[in-house]
Amino acid sequence: MERVLRREAHAKINVWLHVLGRRDDGYHEIDTLIVPVSLADELTVRSAPELRLSIRGELADAVPPGEDNLVVVAARALANGAGIGDGADIELDKRIPVAAGLGGGSADAAATLLALNELWACDLDADALLRLAVEIGSDVPALLHGGPVRVRGRGELVETAPQDPAWTGWWVVLPLPFHVPVADAYRWWDEDHARSWTLSEPANDLEEPVGRRHPEIAAAAERLAAAGADSVRMCGSGPTVIGQARSEEHARRIAEAVPGSIPVSAVASPP
Repeated sequence: MERVLRREAHAKINVWLHVLGRRDDGYHEIDTLIVPVSLADELTVRSAPELRLSIRGELADAVPPGEDNLVVVAARALANGAGIGDGADIELDKRIPVAAGLGGGSADAAATLLALNELWACDLDADALLRLAVEIGSDVPALLHGGPVRVRGRGELVETAPQDPAWTGWWVVLPLPFHVPVADAYRWWDEDHARSWTLSEPANDLEEPVGRRHPEIAAAAERLAAAGADSVRMCGSGPTVIGQARSEEHARRIAEAVPGSIPVSAVASPP
């Protein structure tokens, strides 16, 4: 009987994102609280003689189908790390907006590592998977966890965050119709000598430099705030804007008032 595994790849929000400076290796030192949310891609994997990736969904055309896709990168990394030559037929149903600061590609990579580790019976433990994740992308280690995490370093230092009502309820996510490459966001932070907020403030240090280039972000934030959202800010490297809601009903009311926005709930840590 054919074995089929399915995993959801959850988008993330950054409750805060502080940039502490540029590192000698070219990356930036960060301190961020990442929370996975209910908006998710879906990954289906089956045994196959070689590695194949197919992409479907309304956003399928927005992601690369070949070796540059982080699903393929993660699968290759796992096969090399585990010393196996197995293949897989991977189907990705793409629902998370691309290059939006929501970690969609990283979520897909994390889900691939977890699904293929099981399908191929690699038996790699959490630490081994984390080491592979760090090499794939800075957000991948955080999204391996499956719940709220505090992330430091360049993304490799991940620790479980408490289930705090301050971030584990409902949010509204407002993607915008343009992309902000992560590298550009951090380069603009460098160029502007942007300030870092204190770690006690739930702010995003990238919002000021990215927003200076894209005033649409501030306009979107104003729309969410006017509709009743709290703690409105840019998410990750942008351009998506997020706002906190007081309940599911409140989130849905905000989403109805702001076209294009999506009500989402935080995903709890696995038991």
